[in-house]
Amino acid sequence: MEDPKLLHLVGIGVTHSIAFGMHNFIAKSLNLPWTFYSTECPTMDDVMALAKDPKTAGLVVTMPYKATVIPLLDEIDELATAIGACNNVYYKNGKTCGTNTDYLGIRGCLLEKGDEAKRATAEAGLIVGAGGASRAAIYCLASHLHCRVVYILNRDDQEVADLVRDSKKLPIIPEIIHVKSLEQAATLKDPYYIVGTVPDFEPKTEAEKNVAAILKSFLERPEKGVLLDMCFKPRRTRMIKLSESLGWPTVEGTHVIGYQIEQQWKLWAGEEYSKRIDKDGAWNVLLKAAEESKGINF
Repeated sequence: MEDPKLLHLVGIGVTHSIAFGMHNFIAKSLNLPWTFYSTECPTMDDVMALAKDPKTAGLVVTMPYKATVIPLLDEIDELATAIGACNNVYYKNGKTCGTNTDYLGIRGCLLEKGDEAKRATAEAGLIVGAGGASRAAIYCLASHLHCRVVYILNRDDQEVADLVRDSKKLPIIPEIIHVKSLEQAATLKDPYYIVGTVPDFEPKTEAEKNVAAILKSFLERPEKGVLLDMCFKPRRTRMIKLSESLGWPTVEGTHVIGYQIEQQWKLWAGEEYSKRIDKDGAWNVLLKAAEESKGINF
């Protein structure tokens, strides 16, 4: 009999998470006495206390700790180093190890919908935002979805400059274009993939309104691809509603969770356990939790 272990989603504002039910379903189906918690961590010290706890079998790291956790772990793989963000902590030979599985969630969502014939010739993607999640999105678009060019819509120039700098560490470096005006946008090719990586706030400042106007101009074009909004509080974000009204196939951010489960459990419990995961059952639990959650349906 395995010793009881704990898994944690760590971050700030994680109490609305719908992931715990899916992970607990997996643990039970694998006959592992493991329990997954959404654990609010006000400080990085709280995160590391859990990481160093011998009862911990793994962590899912979310904002705002995806970058700041990296130097505190014993080992970080090349992927997390290149992306500049760690969202998964696991253990190897007693050491705390970090990697990034966010890109798998992004990739799975973007392949969920869309036209396969158009996908084969897609060259451009677009990302709204330049924070931590945008780095995994760039890696996914360039290395897994063959985008030569990635457009960035963001209100802050320095954040984009930092993103461009960090992206030079990636194995495949796309051309990154900060789109700052409607006039500039009009000169660019259609993006096939669009990924939203920002909270669902009503634009208020001139910079925010400019980003919203540029995004709308791309969405209004006759050629449609597929849009993922990684924000899922609420599930039906402004971006998703607007995109669907303009004919875009969309995928909600809750699905990002599901496409990562096999790799996460492979790291936490080992390959043999991960092969036995009832993925359909886990997805059903996740989607049911998404439908029923009062924290993200409003």
